[in-house]
Amino acid sequence: MSEEEHIDQESDFLKNTDKNPSNIQPKKLTLDSPLQFECHPGVPCFTACCHNIKIVLTPYDILVLRKRLGIPAHDFINQYTEPTYLEKTDMPGVQIKLTEDKKGCPFVTPEGCTVYQDRPSACRYYPVGMADFHEGGTNDAGEDKFFFLVKEPHCKGFEESKQWTIREWRADQGVDERDELNKEWLRLVMRRKSFGLQATLSEAAKRMFFMASTDLDSFRRFIFESSFLDTYEVDKETIEKIKEDDLELMLFSFSYLANTLFGAQGMTIKQEKIAAKVDEIKARQDEAMKKAEQDYADLKAERNRLQKEQEAAGQAKKE
Repeated sequence: MSEEEHIDQESDFLKNTDKNPSNIQPKKLTLDSPLQFECHPGVPCFTACCHNIKIVLTPYDILVLRKRLGIPAHDFINQYTEPTYLEKTDMPGVQIKLTEDKKGCPFVTPEGCTVYQDRPSACRYYPVGMADFHEGGTNDAGEDKFFFLVKEPHCKGFEESKQWTIREWRADQGVDERDELNKEWLRLVMRRKSFGLQATLSEAAKRMFFMASTDLDSFRRFIFESSFLDTYEVDKETIEKIKEDDLELMLFSFSYLANTLFGAQGMTIKQEKIAAKVDEIKARQDEAMKKAEQDYADLKAERNRLQKEQEAAGQAKKE
């Protein structure tokens, strides 16, 4: 099939690939629920779901894709993504930048996905969505997890005869590993979302979240070329791991973000830094007290001067 013929065949489907909530089937599924679905080049709608779509990338998605392409994270972000906000929060992230002509994923051709083995997590889930209500986004909160189907009008994969369970489908797509690696980062987003619009992140916090989530090269420089290691207690084994291992660095970044953004346990400031900060605050307080005392003395002296002037003026009138 020529590319022109492929585009013509897709045209009837592209307008329906926008993940409309009405396409979500109102039925809770479990890992053992049955699923009849298969996607392959012989399906008439093949790759239609890769157009007119919002594919938000997790830190792990960015890591594996930029390694697949053999380019630095910064170059990958600039070339293949565009900015977005995550889950209706003020947390900045990135999504795949669609091609201008066909509004499709830049990694998709008529023959299929050119990065299939390293495709983003969002692509692996389709058409099985997951709702994970990890209350409050904290590590010790209870979980309420279930699955659901997304049935879009254009998708012919549901007409295929292949039978699975949700568990088997997820295993085939490599979703379980992705869930584990994305889990702590997604919980940061959910925790922020739970605060609602009444609280906002500072610009500095947004910049740090974005850097740690999208550019591990810059985050590594932040750790090793700033005062970070002079400020935080980090054991030698962890330092050696994050110095060379991008995956370990990514997981470390999640702990750091949880601590700095939400005060979660896991990062400890060195005692001497705390003592120095206390001394700095005390010095500022002492300086403020001295200034207040001086201001009071000046005010008292001015009042005494005015009283003496008034007394002198009154004496002059009597004479």
